[in-house]
Amino acid sequence: MDGELGEFLRSRRARIQPEEVGLPSYGRRRVPGLRREEVAQLAGVSVDYYIRLEQGRGPSVSDAVLDAIARVLRLDETEHAYLRTVARPPGKEKAPRAAAPRVRPGMQLLLDSMERTPAFVLGRRMDVLAWNALGDAVNGFSRMAPGARNIARQAFLDPATRDLYPDWAAVAAQTVAQLRLNAGHHRDDPELSALVGELSVKSEDFRRLWADHQVALCMYGVKRLQHPVAGLLTLPYETLTVPADPEQTIVVYTPEAGSETAERLALLGSWASTRVG
Repeated sequence: MDGELGEFLRSRRARIQPEEVGLPSYGRRRVPGLRREEVAQLAGVSVDYYIRLEQGRGPSVSDAVLDAIARVLRLDETEHAYLRTVARPPGKEKAPRAAAPRVRPGMQLLLDSMERTPAFVLGRRMDVLAWNALGDAVNGFSRMAPGARNIARQAFLDPATRDLYPDWAAVAAQTVAQLRLNAGHHRDDPELSALVGELSVKSEDFRRLWADHQVALCMYGVKRLQHPVAGLLTLPYETLTVPADPEQTIVVYTPEAGSETAERLALLGSWASTRVG
């Protein structure tokens, strides 16, 4: 994640055209978007200060300056928060190795109580930490090797995922945007850095999307999944942060009662329980 601040700022400068912020374009430009000098002018800081900031050589930067830069670059709320995070790197001391994430027994009981609703728990590295029976029937977590139970690895390293998700390109972009956001908040996590490195080496699609520097919270939405048994499932979802462990997130699929997907899930649950039995 070294150089993340500069890369992020350059990517955001590139998407803003001078005329959008009231500046003349002066004809053809060597690079797209705003120049560093123009960002500095609009943010009310010296050019030298902004250049040093983008190069990672600046002093501790104030909230006021970051807010001004966010305004100039038209960052949304998530991007603004991400800018604040990556502008303040962690200390140089080596972080202690984190214990393997575990889901409390009470959380597993909660998952299991949602018999008609697919649900699972993700950690900050997008590892799948726990699931209920219907979540397993939909996603097949129990059939995966432990190291493969990772949403990002599945999306980019398992060829079958492209057939599983009819909208794979959107799912892949969303996955990278969430992973980059997580990586920005945990820049001292060696396992998270190793995951990004592994995916960068093994997947050209991941490298391309990672270079876009998109960040996003995936709090809710809809995913379409072509299940090998149940057929096409249209799955609205909600994500909930676990209060006792903010680095764990519950993902719950919430199809409308009586919908075709809800009926297919009920049949899938019956099929799965028969196989287990």
